Amino acid sequence: MIPILDLSHEIESIRADIDTAIAKVIGNSNFIMGEEVRRFEAAAAEYLGVKHAIGVNSGTDALVIALRAMGIGEAAGGSSTDEVITSPFSFFATAESISINGAKPVFVDIDERTYNLDPDLIEAAITPNTKAIMPVHLYGRSCNMGRITEIARKHKLKVIEDCAQSFGASYRANCEGCSCDEATKESLRTSKTGAMGDAGCYSFFPSKNLGAFGDGGMVVTNDDELADQMRMLRVHGAKKKYHNEVLGFNSRLDTIQAAVLLTKLPHIDRWNNGRLAAAGIYNMLIEQAGLDKELITLPEAKSGDVFHQYTIRIDLKKAGKTRDQIQQELKDKGIGSMVYYPVPQDQLPVYAGQYKPGSCPVSDQLSGEVLSLPIWPLITMASQEEVVEKLEEVLR
Repeated sequence: MIPILDLSHEIESIRADIDTAIAKVIGNSNFIMGEEVRRFEAAAAEYLGVKHAIGVNSGTDALVIALRAMGIGEAAGGSSTDEVITSPFSFFATAESISINGAKPVFVDIDERTYNLDPDLIEAAITPNTKAIMPVHLYGRSCNMGRITEIARKHKLKVIEDCAQSFGASYRANCEGCSCDEATKESLRTSKTGAMGDAGCYSFFPSKNLGAFGDGGMVVTNDDELADQMRMLRVHGAKKKYHNEVLGFNSRLDTIQAAVLLTKLPHIDRWNNGRLAAAGIYNMLIEQAGLDKELITLPEAKSGDVFHQYTIRIDLKKAGKTRDQIQQELKDKGIGSMVYYPVPQDQLPVYAGQYKPGSCPVSDQLSGEVLSLPIWPLITMASQEEVVEKLEEVLR
């Protein structure tokens, strides 16, 4: 069986260093907010090019805390009419973080080429209640942050980047269609995802490009005041122990998880480059297999992308099969695959009746056609060839 993800090669390549790092934490018995947390925060901030990096319990908490610190939503001291524009094509944590804070997710459709928020549709969704835009860098590919940040500045909106799948990704688009000055354009071209908005939120779930050995997350910012507020929120709303100032959370990054992440961080560019290379190889192999380009739409593999997932789009009418059939036949042939995501957020049961069906037609269509194939940094050419061979058998 070729699984959708195999972490064993990555872990074994640095196993001795990880064992040493964990043993040090155990020896010091400083399991909460220990030295490794502070060291990882400093190293991550330097890597991402931001002033502040705050370790938290999960990527979901990172989003919730960022919104709470900005005062967005009734639970954060804002209004129940506050709105946050985001993508319907994402894991539920994106919309959930907005709703938990007592604000309303406003779903704007996605670009069918990138699967990310379509910036051309954002301004039409802005109302007097709009407080922020939450772009999602899906599958490890950056959104068009040139356009998004330009729109946010124009309308005085906050930008919270959902980087759960994009640690280490860079924005390298050419700012098409935006009117940023050249210095801003150049800055954006070389920025990491998470460093371009008011806050960037990361998940360190084990399957992520930079994954812990359990749950973990981080929120980053260049805003000193916002950073102070987020640090306070992660420890029950207190700057000083037992002197709680606001209602906060118990959301600290465990020291052992920080030690694992600190050990992995120096390898992230090499691993991300491995994913990018694997995506390029998949594209080459699928094209060489002669599969109809109208049958399968391949993702563009460009510099700066980190391919948390390698996701193809299948024209099911041309295939003559349902996606479930294709996925099951691949499984029967020993090939793992996943669907990210089968139900758009605006159609989830939790929001039943709240959003007009068909208002995000691209998201609706793609949710029924996408399929993610096995990918990890050290996947072998032989494994990729087998995946493509079995995919060709199923689709032919």
